[in-house]
Amino acid sequence: MFDFGRLSSRSPRMVVCPSSALEISALIRESAGGGPADLLARGCGHSSRGESLTSGVSLDLRGLATIHDVTGDCVVVDAGASWREVLKATLPLHRMPPVLTDYLDLTVGGTLSAAGIGGTSHIHGTQAANVIELEAVTREGEIVACSSTSRSDLFDALRSGMGRHGVITKATLRVIEAPERVLSYRAVYTSAAELIAAQGRLVADHISGQVKSSDFELNAVVYDKVDGPPSGLSPVDAEELAFIEFADRLSPDVEKLIELGEWDLPHPWGQVILPADHAAAIIEETMAETTTADLGFGEVVLIKRFRPGPVPMLRAPSDAVLFALLRTASPGCRTVAEMSMANERLYQRASAVGGVTYPPSVVSS
Repeated sequence: MFDFGRLSSRSPRMVVCPSSALEISALIRESAGGGPADLLARGCGHSSRGESLTSGVSLDLRGLATIHDVTGDCVVVDAGASWREVLKATLPLHRMPPVLTDYLDLTVGGTLSAAGIGGTSHIHGTQAANVIELEAVTREGEIVACSSTSRSDLFDALRSGMGRHGVITKATLRVIEAPERVLSYRAVYTSAAELIAAQGRLVADHISGQVKSSDFELNAVVYDKVDGPPSGLSPVDAEELAFIEFADRLSPDVEKLIELGEWDLPHPWGQVILPADHAAAIIEETMAETTTADLGFGEVVLIKRFRPGPVPMLRAPSDAVLFALLRTASPGCRTVAEMSMANERLYQRASAVGGVTYPPSVVSS
């Protein structure tokens, strides 16, 4: 079995597709030694460093994908539901989760276990910071509900805990008003420092950044507004889109990558969360030694300044920058080993200034 990264494989002793928390509880209680040390939850398997792989019992949570209830303030969903499925349920009521992943075909439980960073995280924090309550099966096989006011220690351990403290089975998520249309503006800067500074001062509903060739591009999106770009932004172009078209903007790119065979190649992604005041120097240093061959087809490099919110397990600075090199070991480019070595250099640089890897590092069983 592989994950999206395809850097390693594991042959699980058993693959189980539970349809309820009770089934997961029974599995844990019946497992050898009375604990889930070799039991690992898996959603879409979109991890890049083997985090969703195990040689023990692999729990395929896509069988737990029900959207239970949507109200004006929250939506209750199973952990195996994708963000696309959540959005499909909330949009008819003109509601949406405050933070969405760029790629909607990831599971709720999967991104909450990592943290979940999106274009609105500069306002709302991570997806994990917008959870009202979780249902989970603990390491002892107990089915419990937890929140910031009830069993808060478990609540904090599960969010961004990478599955080490139990299996998330259901989540109650905060929802807010959804826009019908958006205006997306693109601006270009000459340095990482300028881009990061702009991300910190601009007022926009959705902010993200990328490295394109030698330029640093910023995308600032405003919801349901037609009165021009955010103050202080000098865009080079603008585009108006229906909100769902914007939210699902990666689908055409993914379809193209699948068609070209790139989607199934190894993806040695290198992702770190840096303190904002050290981020520009590390990004500039890393990009100075990074070529097209080091990134592979597409050359995707993301820069996103954000505020994590109250998620202790993420261990991120309060003013943070996500720096992500989404590498693909395309034919004719650097090897997986070479890309992985470059990632290790990035991890060391990040650690030296108080940064952390993203998703949080974990040793899988």
